Amino acid sequence: MSIIKELFLWVLFLVLIVAGLFTYYARTPIPLDHIPFVFELKHGTSLKSAAHQIRQAGGLNNDWLFVLLGRGLGKAKQIKPGNYQLEHEISPLQLLDLISKGQVEQSSLTIIEGHTFNQFRSILNNEPTLRHDSKDLTDAEILKRIGASELAAEGLFFPDTYNYIVGSSDLALLKRAYQLMQHHLQENWKKRDANLPFETPYQALILASIVEKETGQPADRPLIASVFINRLRKPMRLQTDPTVIYGLGSKFDGNLRKRDLLRDNPYNTYTRDGLTPTPIALPGLASIQAVLHPAPGKALYFVARGDGSSQFSNSLIEHNNAVNTYQLKQSNPKK
Repeated sequence: MSIIKELFLWVLFLVLIVAGLFTYYARTPIPLDHIPFVFELKHGTSLKSAAHQIRQAGGLNNDWLFVLLGRGLGKAKQIKPGNYQLEHEISPLQLLDLISKGQVEQSSLTIIEGHTFNQFRSILNNEPTLRHDSKDLTDAEILKRIGASELAAEGLFFPDTYNYIVGSSDLALLKRAYQLMQHHLQENWKKRDANLPFETPYQALILASIVEKETGQPADRPLIASVFINRLRKPMRLQTDPTVIYGLGSKFDGNLRKRDLLRDNPYNTYTRDGLTPTPIALPGLASIQAVLHPAPGKALYFVARGDGSSQFSNSLIEHNNAVNTYQLKQSNPKK
């Protein structure tokens, strides 16, 4: 009997040690690779799959212990889909509670294609669900805080809808938008067409921003990109109004005059050769892809038809005829 009793005590002792270690694991904060830590769980994600995804993203050291904890607590079938963002380290127990309840107070913010960085900042500053850590920072200070190496902020943030936890820092959202733009730009740069007149991805980003501002109909993007690329190859000046408007800044009153086209500044593509010094807006993925895969053709001109689409011409004579046709049509809509 004494041997059985001693064996029982040893087993009990081992159980208590294991329980203690498991409790310690469950309540010890998880070291995160980065803050904020963002991850997404899609519909139908199992506990095992969720643990694997979080570990791959740098949020768990050991996914099988996390799965064992979840199954032991009966939460294996309670995983809720959604976008999650951690602003600080939490324990496996807290993380399990978070993804099983899905009760994260979230909001979202949409960056619109074609908006300028100043417009984007205004939207951020007026969003009540964000913490405004960037409000009093200059553009250069923002770039430094998010780890960007560029000198100008324009065009560097990807237009998309971003989900975040209420109370998150706007700098965290800016960093996500910057990193996503870098990802899309670099990935598409690798697959670009041959013999394009760009030396760097940043130059492609500049032209993509111009295409974004010039496009009325999505189907016209590759054609508009082709016109500008054909001009760069000639070389011909781009002569595009949105760059002039951007250069005017707050001086632009909604009416672009001939004197504005003649007034020289770094963004006036009527007086300056080549690309502008920086992007002029936040381009979307379609515009980036358009300048890296332009439509074939020799068109050098285009004019708005008045319905959002454009008429493309290979020669100045054709273009002047198109201008007369569509400007006359717009000036005399009843005829």
